[in-house]
Amino acid sequence: QVQLVESGGGLVQAGGSLRLSCAASGRTFSSYAMGWFRQAPEKEREFVAAISWNGGSTSYADSVKGRFTISRDNAKNTVYLQMNSLKPEDTGVYYCAARASPYFSGSKNLYPYWGQGTQVTVSS
Repeated sequence: QVQLVESGGGLVQAGGSLRLSCAASGRTFSSYAMGWFRQAPEKEREFVAAISWNGGSTSYADSVKGRFTISRDNAKNTVYLQMNSLKPEDTGVYYCAARASPYFSGSKNLYPYWGQGTQVTVSS
Protein backbone atom coordinates (compact mmCIF):
# COMPACT_ATOMS: atom_id res chain seq x y z
CA GLN A 1 0.00 0.00 0.00
CA VAL A 2 0.96 3.65 -0.28
CA GLN A 3 -0.01 6.70 1.74
CA LEU A 4 -0.17 10.11 0.11
CA VAL A 5 0.15 13.60 1.59
CA GLU A 6 -0.43 16.70 -0.53
CA SER A 7 0.93 20.17 0.15
CA GLY A 8 1.40 23.49 -1.60
CA GLY A 9 -2.14 24.72 -1.96
CA GLY A 10 -3.20 28.24 -1.11
CA LEU A 11 -4.78 31.47 -2.28
CA VAL A 12 -3.43 33.07 -5.44
CA GLN A 13 -4.57 35.77 -7.84
CA ALA A 14 -5.60 34.93 -11.37
CA GLY A 15 -2.53 34.62 -13.57
CA GLY A 16 -0.38 33.43 -10.70
CA SER A 17 1.35 30.12 -10.07
CA LEU A 18 1.42 27.37 -7.46
CA ARG A 19 3.31 24.10 -7.19
CA LEU A 20 1.61 21.22 -5.49
CA SER A 21 3.57 18.33 -4.02
CA CYS A 22 2.45 14.85 -3.10
CA ALA A 23 4.73 12.84 -0.85
CA ALA A 24 4.25 9.08 -0.88
CA SER A 25 5.22 6.52 1.71
CA GLY A 26 6.47 3.06 0.88
CA ARG A 27 9.37 1.54 -0.99
CA THR A 28 7.55 0.82 -4.22
CA PHE A 29 6.59 4.36 -5.27
CA SER A 30 8.36 3.94 -8.58
CA SER A 31 5.98 1.13 -9.54
CA TYR A 32 2.89 3.34 -9.20
CA ALA A 33 1.32 5.55 -11.80
CA MET A 34 0.19 8.83 -10.28
CA GLY A 35 -2.61 11.24 -10.96
CA TRP A 36 -3.92 14.62 -9.88
CA PHE A 37 -7.65 15.24 -9.63
CA ARG A 38 -9.65 18.22 -8.39
CA GLN A 39 -13.08 18.84 -7.01
CA ALA A 40 -14.90 22.17 -7.00
CA PRO A 41 -17.83 22.79 -4.65
CA GLU A 42 -20.93 20.85 -5.68
CA LYS A 43 -19.11 19.30 -8.63
CA GLU A 44 -17.74 15.85 -9.28
CA ARG A 45 -14.08 15.08 -8.86
CA GLU A 46 -12.38 15.49 -12.22
CA PHE A 47 -9.14 14.42 -13.83
CA VAL A 48 -6.37 17.01 -14.08
CA ALA A 49 -3.13 15.22 -14.98
CA ALA A 50 -1.39 11.87 -14.73
CA ILE A 51 2.09 10.42 -15.11
CA SER A 52 3.46 6.96 -15.73
CA TRP A 53 5.76 5.11 -13.35
CA ASN A 54 8.97 6.52 -14.79
CA GLY A 55 7.68 9.89 -15.92
CA GLY A 56 7.98 8.90 -19.55
CA SER A 57 4.32 9.48 -20.33
CA THR A 58 1.94 12.18 -19.16
CA SER A 59 -1.63 13.19 -19.83
CA TYR A 60 -3.60 16.35 -19.15
CA ALA A 61 -7.19 17.47 -19.13
CA ASP A 62 -7.89 19.83 -22.01
CA SER A 63 -8.71 22.61 -19.55
CA VAL A 64 -5.16 22.66 -18.14
CA LYS A 65 -3.03 21.76 -21.17
CA GLY A 66 -0.24 24.26 -21.68
CA ARG A 67 -0.65 25.68 -18.17
CA PHE A 68 -0.04 22.73 -15.82
CA THR A 69 2.90 20.33 -15.73
CA ILE A 70 3.03 17.04 -13.83
CA SER A 71 6.37 15.53 -12.88
CA ARG A 72 7.79 13.06 -10.41
CA ASP A 73 11.00 12.36 -8.53
CA ASN A 74 11.13 8.68 -7.66
CA ALA A 75 14.22 9.18 -5.49
CA LYS A 76 12.14 11.49 -3.29
CA ASN A 77 8.88 9.54 -3.55
CA THR A 78 7.18 12.73 -4.68
CA VAL A 79 4.96 13.84 -7.54
CA TYR A 80 4.47 17.49 -8.42
CA LEU A 81 1.91 19.62 -10.20
CA GLN A 82 3.22 22.96 -11.43
CA MET A 83 0.26 25.25 -12.11
CA ASN A 84 0.80 28.43 -14.10
CA SER A 85 -1.56 31.07 -15.49
CA LEU A 86 -4.14 30.08 -12.92
CA LYS A 87 -7.78 30.94 -13.50
CA PRO A 88 -10.68 31.26 -11.05
CA GLU A 89 -12.17 28.10 -12.54
CA ASP A 90 -9.10 26.18 -11.31
CA THR A 91 -10.35 26.66 -7.75
CA GLY A 92 -11.00 23.46 -5.85
CA VAL A 93 -9.55 20.78 -3.65
CA TYR A 94 -6.69 19.03 -5.42
CA TYR A 95 -6.11 15.36 -4.73
CA CYS A 96 -3.15 13.15 -5.45
CA ALA A 97 -3.93 9.55 -6.36
CA ALA A 98 -1.94 6.37 -7.00
CA ARG A 99 -2.54 3.09 -8.75
CA ALA A 100 -0.35 0.00 -8.59
CA SER A 101 0.38 -0.07 -12.30
CA PRO A 102 3.12 1.43 -14.46
CA TYR A 103 0.43 3.09 -16.59
CA PHE A 104 -1.89 5.91 -15.69
CA SER A 105 -5.59 6.33 -16.24
CA GLY A 106 -7.87 9.33 -16.49
CA SER A 107 -10.56 7.54 -14.51
CA LYS A 108 -10.71 8.26 -10.80
CA ASN A 109 -12.27 4.84 -10.27
CA LEU A 110 -8.99 3.14 -11.19
CA TYR A 111 -7.00 4.82 -8.40
CA PRO A 112 -7.40 3.03 -5.06
CA TYR A 113 -5.08 5.30 -3.07
CA TRP A 114 -5.84 8.95 -2.33
CA GLY A 115 -4.44 11.79 -0.31
CA GLN A 116 -6.49 14.08 1.90
CA GLY A 117 -6.42 16.95 -0.60
CA THR A 118 -5.11 20.49 -0.61
CA GLN A 119 -7.21 23.60 -1.25
CA VAL A 120 -6.41 25.85 -4.20
CA THR A 121 -8.28 29.14 -4.45
CA VAL A 122 -7.78 31.49 -7.39
CA SER A 123 -9.21 34.97 -7.00
CA SER A 124 -10.24 37.13 -9.93
